[in-house]
Amino acid sequence: MTSIATAFTPASYWMESAPGPRYPALEPGGPALEVDAAVVGGGVAGICTAWELARAGRSVALVEADRLASGVTGHTTAKVSALQGLAYQRIRDARGEDAARAYAASQADAVARVRRACAELAIDCDLEEAPAYTYAQEAEALGAVRAEAAAAADAGLDASFVTATDLPFPVAGAVRVPGQAQFHPRRYLLALAADAAARGARVVEHSRVTALHEGDPCRIVTEAGAEVRARDVVVATHYPVFDRGLLFARLTPRRELVVAAVLPAGGAPRGMYLTPEQGTRSVRTAPYGDGRRLLVVTGEKFAPGAGGVTARFERLAAWTRDRFPDAEPAFRWSAQDTWTPDRLPYVGALHRASRHAWVATGFAGWGMTGGVLAGALLAGRLTGSPPPWADLYDPGRRNPVREAPALLKQQAEVARHFLGDRLSSGGGADAARAVPRGGGTVVRVGGRQRAVFRDEAGALHALSARCTHLGCLVQFNDADRTWECPCHGSRFGTDGAVLEGPATRPLERCDDPPADDPPADGADGQGTGGQGADGTGAGSGGER
Repeated sequence: MTSIATAFTPASYWMESAPGPRYPALEPGGPALEVDAAVVGGGVAGICTAWELARAGRSVALVEADRLASGVTGHTTAKVSALQGLAYQRIRDARGEDAARAYAASQADAVARVRRACAELAIDCDLEEAPAYTYAQEAEALGAVRAEAAAAADAGLDASFVTATDLPFPVAGAVRVPGQAQFHPRRYLLALAADAAARGARVVEHSRVTALHEGDPCRIVTEAGAEVRARDVVVATHYPVFDRGLLFARLTPRRELVVAAVLPAGGAPRGMYLTPEQGTRSVRTAPYGDGRRLLVVTGEKFAPGAGGVTARFERLAAWTRDRFPDAEPAFRWSAQDTWTPDRLPYVGALHRASRHAWVATGFAGWGMTGGVLAGALLAGRLTGSPPPWADLYDPGRRNPVREAPALLKQQAEVARHFLGDRLSSGGGADAARAVPRGGGTVVRVGGRQRAVFRDEAGALHALSARCTHLGCLVQFNDADRTWECPCHGSRFGTDGAVLEGPATRPLERCDDPPADDPPADGADGQGTGGQGADGTGAGSGGER
């Protein structure tokens, strides 16, 4: 493996290998579409919710801002596992043994639902049963791994502590849970969407919802002016695009990177692996033609807008090369997810006064399993038969003592960016002139902050640097060539278009770009902006 910029194709394998059908946009001008339930967001949680409701005989509208399963879901690692790092000892210690058992039951139910759906609909999605492992290489981490094996077993999983795996390097020990699943996420979810449509669901793409009016019925309105009326509305947009209940103040966004490389099938591990060491590393493989498998490695967790993303990719690639020297570089992409203070998802009423608006968010890196779970839970709520573990995920839960440290840390980080970035963002024309081709930075122009990007032809493009969500200043991602809000994780293209919420409006174009004297031909894109390529990070919240 040489460099990220030249060795890996900047695209998600799941997106490249399953383009999928196209659905029409919701057009304005006619009468409002009327349904029992409107689901906003066409990722795993939204598609699973719409499918479950359609199967239950409800009329459904599934409304996606871009393409189905193309954001978070199209950039996952696609594990469906009830074993999730060191979750069970944390849940038991924070919320008790009953909560840990309920969590295990709900996650195991999600794994079983995927298997049943694949069998019922004959979905060709490379579904494979595989054991899941949480491992440690260092002796210092063995205590936590042993404790997790015991906690997971006490919660009801078939968990054991082992010292042997099929990884090509030694481990000190691991938790092992057999019978978990991995699959091609887009093939699976596009099949569910097609089945929902066949059952009468209205599926639309390229229809960004910008307004929600709760009532009887509820109404959602797209940026084009189209309207849907529904008894119930489910907001499944990854990070909720509506701030009711102040969920944005209780969610922390984090990004992770993915590199994928091709291995001979005979030497490829068949388990699904995760270690909390070295900034988290996740490993799985997927079918990749005759005699080969695709190695998918995830890690390098960081806050949006933190910078140095190309260097992070290089570290992840080096880790992969050191442990899998025969792997041939193939793809790279990035992902984003949100964490709640107690690291359990919020799935339920959008806010405490809500009667017909619902939400699914905060999957903490386990969006495939959590999204399937959310679909079952929300469909149960809306049809009057919620699963027995539904209250575990209630967004209205509060524990001020336990949540306070995480909330204070998150809000302090937001305040630091909101105020500190305004004071530290400096440089005007000189800083803008120094931006290389393919690079970007934030500069001051007439007392205002501008997000400036230089394209490959050398032209400079200026946008307002204020995130359209709550006004924090965006920062440049040098690998994905995107603008990212460090406060709540909104992401924008270099043209200002919204790639990921909670923002619903694009960055404003500026008519006062800084004076420019573009760099000489041959600038290599290093420095302020670094190397990168568009399209590598359209998703978020990947499953580890």
